[in-house]
Amino acid sequence: MEGLRSIVHMDLDTFFVSCERKKDSRLIGKPILIGGTSDRGVVASCSYEARKFGIHSAMPMKMAKERCPEAIIIKGNSQIYSDESRLITEIIRESVPVFEKSSIDEFYLDLTGMDRFFGTVKYATELRQRIIHETGLPISFGQSINKTVSKIATGEAKPNNQIQIHTGTEKQFLAPLSVRKIPMVGLKTYQTLCGLGVKKIQTIQEMPIELMQSALGENGIAIWKKAQGLDLSPVEPYNERKSISTERTFDRDTIDVSKLRGILAAMAENLAFQLRRGNKLSGCVTVKIRYSDFQTQTLQKQISYTAADHELLPVVADLFARLYNRRLLVRLIGIRFSALVSGHYQLSLFGDETDYPSLYNALDRIRNRYGDRAIIRAIGLEARSIGGFNPFTGEPPALLANRRS
Repeated sequence: MEGLRSIVHMDLDTFFVSCERKKDSRLIGKPILIGGTSDRGVVASCSYEARKFGIHSAMPMKMAKERCPEAIIIKGNSQIYSDESRLITEIIRESVPVFEKSSIDEFYLDLTGMDRFFGTVKYATELRQRIIHETGLPISFGQSINKTVSKIATGEAKPNNQIQIHTGTEKQFLAPLSVRKIPMVGLKTYQTLCGLGVKKIQTIQEMPIELMQSALGENGIAIWKKAQGLDLSPVEPYNERKSISTERTFDRDTIDVSKLRGILAAMAENLAFQLRRGNKLSGCVTVKIRYSDFQTQTLQKQISYTAADHELLPVVADLFARLYNRRLLVRLIGIRFSALVSGHYQLSLFGDETDYPSLYNALDRIRNRYGDRAIIRAIGLEARSIGGFNPFTGEPPALLANRRS
Protein backbone atom coordinates (compact mmCIF):
# COMPACT_ATOMS: atom_id res chain seq x y z
CA MET A 1 0.00 0.00 0.00
CA GLU A 2 1.16 3.51 -0.79
CA GLY A 3 0.64 4.69 2.81
CA LEU A 4 3.30 2.23 3.98
CA ARG A 5 5.95 3.45 1.57
CA SER A 6 8.96 5.45 2.66
CA ILE A 7 10.61 7.29 -0.23
CA VAL A 8 13.58 9.61 0.23
CA HIS A 9 14.72 12.09 -2.42
CA MET A 10 18.31 13.28 -2.03
CA ASP A 11 19.72 16.19 -4.03
CA LEU A 12 23.18 17.72 -3.87
CA ASP A 13 22.99 21.48 -3.33
CA THR A 14 24.29 23.62 -6.23
CA PHE A 15 26.40 20.60 -7.13
CA PHE A 16 28.88 22.15 -9.57
CA VAL A 17 29.41 25.16 -7.31
CA SER A 18 29.90 22.94 -4.26
CA CYS A 19 32.54 20.88 -6.10
CA GLU A 20 34.44 24.07 -6.95
CA ARG A 21 34.22 25.29 -3.35
CA LYS A 22 35.54 21.95 -2.18
CA LYS A 23 38.66 22.61 -4.29
CA ASP A 24 38.96 26.26 -3.23
CA SER A 25 37.41 27.34 0.09
CA ARG A 26 37.94 31.01 -0.83
CA LEU A 27 34.86 30.69 -3.06
CA ILE A 28 32.56 30.04 -0.08
CA GLY A 29 29.98 32.79 0.42
CA LYS A 30 30.71 34.49 -2.91
CA PRO A 31 28.52 34.70 -6.04
CA ILE A 32 29.71 31.99 -8.42
CA LEU A 33 28.79 31.42 -12.06
CA ILE A 34 29.81 28.17 -13.78
CA GLY A 35 29.64 27.79 -17.54
CA GLY A 36 31.13 29.33 -20.66
CA THR A 37 33.43 32.13 -19.55
CA SER A 38 32.98 34.42 -22.56
CA ASP A 39 29.96 36.58 -23.35
CA ARG A 40 28.83 33.84 -25.74
CA GLY A 41 28.76 31.29 -22.93
CA VAL A 42 25.79 30.03 -20.94
CA VAL A 43 25.35 29.66 -17.17
CA ALA A 44 25.37 25.94 -16.32
CA SER A 45 25.06 26.49 -12.56
CA CYS A 46 25.20 29.34 -10.07
CA SER A 47 25.47 29.78 -6.32
CA TYR A 48 22.64 30.93 -4.06
CA GLU A 49 24.50 34.24 -3.69
CA ALA A 50 24.25 34.73 -7.46
CA ARG A 51 20.59 33.71 -7.58
CA LYS A 52 19.73 36.74 -5.45
CA PHE A 53 20.47 38.83 -8.55
CA GLY A 54 17.91 36.92 -10.62
CA ILE A 55 20.50 34.68 -12.27
CA HIS A 56 19.54 31.13 -13.20
CA SER A 57 20.92 28.22 -15.20
CA ALA A 58 20.75 28.44 -19.01
CA MET A 59 20.93 32.24 -18.82
CA PRO A 60 23.42 33.88 -21.25
CA MET A 61 26.65 34.58 -19.39
CA LYS A 62 26.70 38.15 -20.68
CA MET A 63 23.33 38.86 -19.05
CA ALA A 64 24.42 37.16 -15.81
CA LYS A 65 27.57 39.32 -15.62
CA GLU A 66 25.51 42.44 -16.16
CA ARG A 67 23.24 41.50 -13.27
CA CYS A 68 26.13 40.61 -10.96
CA PRO A 69 29.41 42.21 -12.10
CA GLU A 70 31.24 40.98 -8.99
CA ALA A 71 30.43 37.31 -9.68
CA ILE A 72 33.34 34.88 -10.00
CA ILE A 73 33.12 33.01 -13.30
CA ILE A 74 34.46 29.45 -13.56
CA LYS A 75 34.52 27.39 -16.73
CA GLY A 76 33.79 24.16 -14.90
CA ASN A 77 35.29 20.68 -15.02
CA SER A 78 32.88 17.93 -16.04
CA GLN A 79 35.33 15.17 -15.11
CA ILE A 80 35.52 16.35 -11.49
CA TYR A 81 31.74 16.57 -11.25
CA SER A 82 31.31 13.10 -12.74
CA ASP A 83 33.90 11.62 -10.36
CA GLU A 84 32.18 13.18 -7.34
CA SER A 85 28.82 11.85 -8.56
CA ARG A 86 30.24 8.33 -8.84
CA LEU A 87 31.71 8.56 -5.32
CA ILE A 88 28.33 9.51 -3.84
CA THR A 89 26.63 6.77 -5.87
CA GLU A 90 28.94 4.17 -4.31
CA ILE A 91 28.20 5.43 -0.79
CA ILE A 92 24.46 5.14 -1.43
CA ARG A 93 24.88 1.74 -3.11
CA GLU A 94 26.61 0.41 0.01
CA SER A 95 23.87 1.72 2.29
CA VAL A 96 20.51 1.32 0.54
CA PRO A 97 18.88 -1.83 -0.89
CA VAL A 98 16.96 -0.01 -3.67
CA PHE A 99 17.88 3.37 -5.12
CA GLU A 100 17.39 5.26 -8.37
CA LYS A 101 20.01 7.64 -9.70
CA SER A 102 17.73 10.06 -11.49
CA SER A 103 20.48 12.49 -12.53
CA ILE A 104 24.12 13.25 -11.86
CA ASP A 105 23.23 14.88 -8.52
CA GLU A 106 19.81 13.40 -7.60
CA PHE A 107 18.78 10.11 -6.03
CA TYR A 108 15.57 8.40 -4.90
CA LEU A 109 15.86 5.85 -2.08
CA ASP A 110 13.17 3.29 -1.28
CA LEU A 111 13.42 2.60 2.46
CA THR A 112 10.02 0.92 2.67
CA GLY A 113 9.92 -1.67 5.45
CA MET A 114 13.22 -0.63 6.98
CA ASP A 115 11.39 1.07 9.86
CA ARG A 116 10.90 -2.40 11.36
CA PHE A 117 14.60 -2.35 12.20
CA PHE A 118 15.33 1.37 12.60
CA GLY A 119 13.57 4.63 11.76
CA THR A 120 13.78 5.41 8.06
CA VAL A 121 14.25 9.15 8.67
CA LYS A 122 16.98 8.42 11.21
CA TYR A 123 18.66 6.11 8.68
CA ALA A 124 18.41 8.71 5.91
CA THR A 125 19.78 11.35 8.26
CA GLU A 126 22.79 9.21 9.10
CA LEU A 127 23.37 8.51 5.40
CA ARG A 128 23.18 12.22 4.59
CA GLN A 129 25.72 12.98 7.31
CA ARG A 130 28.01 10.26 6.00
CA ILE A 131 27.89 11.74 2.49
CA ILE A 132 28.67 15.20 3.85
CA HIS A 133 31.52 13.85 5.98
CA GLU A 134 33.13 11.67 3.29
CA THR A 135 32.72 14.01 0.32
CA GLY A 136 32.62 17.48 1.86
CA LEU A 137 29.57 18.30 -0.28
CA PRO A 138 26.23 19.63 1.01
CA ILE A 139 23.15 17.50 0.33
CA SER A 140 19.47 17.83 1.21
CA PHE A 141 16.63 15.33 1.37
CA GLY A 142 12.87 15.09 1.63
CA GLN A 143 11.03 12.01 2.91
CA SER A 144 7.40 11.07 2.30
CA ILE A 145 5.21 8.28 0.93
CA ASN A 146 6.06 8.96 -2.74
CA LYS A 147 8.57 10.40 -5.18
CA THR A 148 6.69 13.59 -6.09
CA VAL A 149 6.13 14.81 -2.54
CA SER A 150 9.67 13.86 -1.50
CA LYS A 151 11.21 15.76 -4.43
CA ILE A 152 9.18 18.88 -3.67
CA ALA A 153 10.08 18.53 0.01
CA THR A 154 13.78 18.44 -0.85
CA GLY A 155 13.40 21.75 -2.67
CA GLU A 156 11.83 23.25 0.44
CA ALA A 157 14.58 21.80 2.66
CA LYS A 158 17.45 23.41 0.74
CA PRO A 159 20.10 24.49 1.32
CA ASN A 160 21.77 21.62 3.17
CA ASN A 161 18.82 20.46 5.25
CA GLN A 162 16.11 17.83 5.42
CA ILE A 163 12.30 17.59 5.75
CA GLN A 164 9.94 14.76 6.61
CA ILE A 165 6.35 14.94 5.36
CA HIS A 166 4.26 12.74 7.64
CA THR A 167 1.75 10.39 6.06
CA GLY A 168 -1.63 12.09 5.71
CA THR A 169 -0.21 15.62 5.57
CA GLU A 170 0.83 15.62 1.89
CA LYS A 171 -1.98 17.89 0.63
CA GLN A 172 -1.53 20.28 3.52
CA PHE A 173 2.21 20.54 2.79
CA LEU A 174 1.70 21.12 -0.94
CA ALA A 175 -1.26 23.53 -0.77
CA PRO A 176 0.55 26.88 -0.24
CA LEU A 177 3.35 26.17 -2.73
CA SER A 178 3.59 27.52 -6.28
CA VAL A 179 2.43 25.18 -9.04
CA ARG A 180 5.95 25.57 -10.47
CA LYS A 181 7.08 23.26 -7.64
CA ILE A 182 5.31 20.32 -9.29
CA PRO A 183 8.12 18.52 -11.18
CA MET A 184 6.35 18.28 -14.56
CA VAL A 185 5.21 21.91 -14.65
CA GLY A 186 7.56 23.85 -16.93
CA LEU A 187 7.39 27.48 -17.98
CA LYS A 188 4.86 26.93 -20.77
CA THR A 189 2.51 24.90 -18.58
CA TYR A 190 2.90 27.44 -15.79
CA GLN A 191 1.88 30.24 -18.15
CA THR A 192 -1.18 28.24 -19.20
CA LEU A 193 -2.14 27.68 -15.57
CA CYS A 194 -1.61 31.35 -14.74
CA GLY A 195 -3.97 32.17 -17.61
CA LEU A 196 -6.58 30.11 -15.75
CA GLY A 197 -5.82 31.99 -12.54
CA VAL A 198 -3.96 29.03 -11.06
CA LYS A 199 -0.76 29.88 -9.22
CA LYS A 200 -0.91 27.85 -6.01
CA ILE A 201 -1.14 24.08 -5.73
CA GLN A 202 -4.17 24.46 -3.45
CA THR A 203 -6.17 25.87 -6.37
CA ILE A 204 -5.50 22.70 -8.37
CA GLN A 205 -6.43 20.59 -5.34
CA GLU A 206 -9.84 22.29 -5.31
CA MET A 207 -10.42 22.03 -9.09
CA PRO A 208 -12.36 19.20 -10.75
CA ILE A 209 -10.00 16.85 -12.53
CA GLU A 210 -12.11 17.30 -15.69
CA LEU A 211 -11.21 21.00 -15.81
CA MET A 212 -7.48 20.21 -15.68
CA GLN A 213 -7.95 17.61 -18.39
CA SER A 214 -9.78 20.03 -20.68
CA ALA A 215 -7.01 22.62 -20.20
CA LEU A 216 -3.93 20.39 -20.45
CA GLY A 217 -5.09 17.00 -21.70
CA GLU A 218 -3.47 13.91 -20.17
CA ASN A 219 -0.78 16.10 -18.57
CA GLY A 220 -3.55 17.93 -16.75
CA ILE A 221 -4.70 14.67 -15.15
CA ALA A 222 -1.13 13.82 -14.08
CA ILE A 223 -0.59 17.31 -12.62
CA TRP A 224 -3.91 17.14 -10.75
CA LYS A 225 -2.90 13.82 -9.15
CA LYS A 226 0.51 15.15 -8.14
CA ALA A 227 -1.15 18.22 -6.62
CA GLN A 228 -3.22 15.86 -4.45
CA GLY A 229 0.01 14.21 -3.28
CA LEU A 230 -0.70 11.05 -5.29
CA ASP A 231 2.14 9.22 -7.05
CA LEU A 232 2.47 5.45 -7.35
CA SER A 233 5.58 5.48 -9.56
CA PRO A 234 8.23 3.08 -8.23
CA VAL A 235 11.86 3.76 -7.46
CA GLU A 236 13.60 2.27 -10.50
CA PRO A 237 16.66 0.29 -9.32
CA TYR A 238 19.84 1.89 -10.67
CA ASN A 239 22.15 -0.37 -12.63
CA GLU A 240 25.49 0.80 -14.00
CA ARG A 241 25.09 -1.76 -16.80
CA LYS A 242 21.91 -0.09 -18.08
CA SER A 243 22.83 0.84 -21.60
CA ILE A 244 21.95 1.48 -25.22
CA SER A 245 23.93 -0.12 -28.00
CA THR A 246 24.10 -0.86 -31.69
CA GLU A 247 26.26 -3.08 -33.83
CA ARG A 248 26.80 -3.91 -37.50
CA THR A 249 27.59 -7.28 -39.04
CA PHE A 250 29.01 -6.94 -42.54
CA ASP A 251 27.80 -8.96 -45.53
CA ARG A 252 31.44 -9.21 -46.52
CA ASP A 253 34.25 -9.04 -43.93
CA THR A 254 36.32 -5.89 -44.35
CA ILE A 255 39.72 -4.47 -43.52
CA ASP A 256 38.86 -0.97 -44.80
CA VAL A 257 39.83 1.13 -41.76
CA SER A 258 38.36 4.35 -43.16
CA LYS A 259 35.03 2.61 -43.67
CA LEU A 260 35.10 1.17 -40.15
CA ARG A 261 35.85 4.56 -38.64
CA GLY A 262 33.06 6.19 -40.63
CA ILE A 263 30.50 3.59 -39.62
CA LEU A 264 31.51 3.83 -35.96
CA ALA A 265 31.18 7.63 -36.12
CA ALA A 266 27.71 7.34 -37.63
CA MET A 267 26.67 4.77 -35.03
CA ALA A 268 27.97 6.95 -32.19
CA GLU A 269 26.23 10.01 -33.60
CA ASN A 270 22.94 8.14 -33.82
CA LEU A 271 23.22 6.73 -30.30
CA ALA A 272 24.04 10.19 -28.95
CA PHE A 273 20.84 11.46 -30.58
CA GLN A 274 18.92 8.62 -28.91
CA LEU A 275 20.43 9.62 -25.57
CA ARG A 276 19.28 13.20 -25.97
CA ARG A 277 15.84 12.14 -27.17
CA GLY A 278 15.51 9.95 -24.08
CA ASN A 279 16.86 12.70 -21.79
CA LYS A 280 19.84 10.53 -20.83
CA LEU A 281 23.55 11.00 -20.25
CA SER A 282 26.16 8.26 -20.58
CA GLY A 283 29.06 7.70 -18.21
CA CYS A 284 30.79 4.84 -20.02
CA VAL A 285 31.64 4.02 -23.66
CA THR A 286 32.41 0.54 -25.01
CA VAL A 287 33.62 -0.39 -28.50
CA LYS A 288 33.37 -3.98 -29.76
CA ILE A 289 35.13 -5.75 -32.66
CA ARG A 290 34.55 -9.28 -33.92
CA TYR A 291 37.11 -10.57 -36.40
CA SER A 292 36.59 -12.99 -39.26
CA ASP A 293 37.83 -15.85 -37.05
CA PHE A 294 34.98 -14.96 -34.62
CA GLN A 295 37.31 -13.78 -31.88
CA THR A 296 35.66 -10.83 -30.15
CA GLN A 297 37.35 -8.00 -28.28
CA THR A 298 35.90 -5.06 -26.36
CA LEU A 299 37.39 -2.00 -24.71
CA GLN A 300 35.58 0.50 -22.50
CA LYS A 301 36.26 3.82 -20.83
CA GLN A 302 34.54 5.78 -18.07
CA ILE A 303 33.84 9.34 -19.16
CA SER A 304 32.27 12.51 -17.89
CA TYR A 305 28.49 12.21 -18.12
CA THR A 306 27.43 13.51 -21.51
CA ALA A 307 25.10 13.12 -24.50
CA ALA A 308 27.12 15.37 -26.79
CA ASP A 309 28.50 14.13 -30.11
CA HIS A 310 31.67 16.22 -29.89
CA GLU A 311 32.56 14.54 -26.59
CA LEU A 312 31.50 10.97 -27.42
CA LEU A 313 32.91 10.61 -30.95
CA PRO A 314 36.58 11.21 -29.97
CA VAL A 315 36.26 8.57 -27.23
CA VAL A 316 34.86 6.05 -29.71
CA ALA A 317 37.63 6.84 -32.19
CA ASP A 318 40.31 6.47 -29.52
CA LEU A 319 38.93 3.14 -28.25
CA PHE A 320 38.79 1.79 -31.82
CA ALA A 321 42.38 2.88 -32.50
CA ARG A 322 43.56 1.09 -29.35
CA LEU A 323 41.39 -1.99 -29.93
CA TYR A 324 41.96 -2.70 -33.62
CA ASN A 325 45.45 -4.16 -33.49
CA ARG A 326 45.22 -7.54 -35.25
CA ARG A 327 44.90 -6.18 -38.79
CA LEU A 328 42.53 -9.02 -39.66
CA LEU A 329 39.28 -8.86 -41.58
CA VAL A 330 36.46 -7.51 -39.42
CA ARG A 331 33.08 -9.25 -39.27
CA LEU A 332 31.26 -6.99 -36.77
CA ILE A 333 31.69 -3.69 -34.96
CA GLY A 334 29.56 -2.21 -32.21
CA ILE A 335 29.21 0.55 -29.64
CA ARG A 336 27.56 0.63 -26.24
CA PHE A 337 26.84 3.68 -24.07
CA SER A 338 26.23 2.59 -20.47
CA ALA A 339 26.03 3.91 -16.89
CA LEU A 340 23.07 6.00 -18.02
CA VAL A 341 21.49 8.71 -15.89
CA SER A 342 18.76 11.21 -16.63
CA GLY A 343 19.81 14.73 -17.49
CA HIS A 344 20.08 17.39 -20.14
CA TYR A 345 23.21 19.04 -21.56
CA GLN A 346 24.37 20.89 -18.45
CA LEU A 347 27.78 19.23 -18.59
CA SER A 348 28.25 20.55 -22.12
CA LEU A 349 27.70 24.19 -21.23
CA PHE A 350 31.25 24.99 -20.16
CA GLY A 351 32.68 25.86 -23.58
CA ASP A 352 32.77 29.21 -25.38
CA GLU A 353 33.60 28.29 -28.95
CA THR A 354 30.25 26.83 -29.97
CA ASP A 355 26.72 27.08 -28.62
CA TYR A 356 26.42 23.31 -28.47
CA PRO A 357 22.97 23.12 -26.81
CA SER A 358 21.48 25.25 -29.59
CA LEU A 359 23.37 23.27 -32.24
CA TYR A 360 22.11 19.92 -30.95
CA ASN A 361 18.58 21.25 -30.51
CA ALA A 362 18.59 22.30 -34.17
CA LEU A 363 20.03 18.98 -35.37
CA ASP A 364 17.61 16.98 -33.25
CA ARG A 365 14.60 18.94 -34.49
CA ILE A 366 15.57 18.03 -38.06
CA ARG A 367 15.99 14.37 -37.14
CA ASN A 368 12.72 14.23 -35.22
CA ARG A 369 10.89 15.65 -38.20
CA TYR A 370 12.63 13.95 -41.12
CA GLY A 371 14.20 10.84 -39.59
CA ASP A 372 17.31 9.78 -37.66
CA ARG A 373 19.52 9.88 -40.77
CA ALA A 374 18.21 13.14 -42.22
CA ILE A 375 21.42 14.92 -41.22
CA ILE A 376 24.74 13.26 -40.41
CA ARG A 377 28.43 14.09 -40.36
CA ALA A 378 30.34 13.62 -43.60
CA ILE A 379 32.48 10.91 -42.00
CA GLY A 380 29.32 8.85 -41.49
CA LEU A 381 28.14 8.79 -45.12
CA GLU A 382 29.40 5.20 -45.36
CA ALA A 383 26.77 4.22 -42.81
CA ARG A 384 23.60 5.66 -44.33
CA SER A 385 22.18 2.17 -44.55
CA ILE A 386 22.42 1.61 -40.79
CA GLY A 387 19.01 1.60 -39.16
CA GLY A 388 18.27 3.80 -36.18
CA PHE A 389 16.56 2.13 -33.23
CA ASN A 390 15.22 4.09 -30.30
CA PRO A 391 15.69 1.97 -27.16
CA PHE A 392 13.70 4.43 -25.05
CA THR A 393 10.44 4.25 -27.04
CA GLY A 394 10.87 0.93 -28.80
CA GLU A 395 10.43 2.51 -32.22
CA PRO A 396 11.33 0.11 -35.05
CA PRO A 397 14.58 0.58 -36.97
CA ALA A 398 14.54 3.03 -39.83
CA LEU A 399 15.91 2.07 -43.25
CA LEU A 400 17.76 -1.25 -43.02
CA ALA A 401 17.87 -3.04 -39.68
CA ASN A 402 21.13 -3.61 -37.86
CA ARG A 403 22.03 -7.27 -37.93
CA ARG A 404 23.17 -8.62 -34.58
CA SER A 405 25.36 -11.61 -33.88
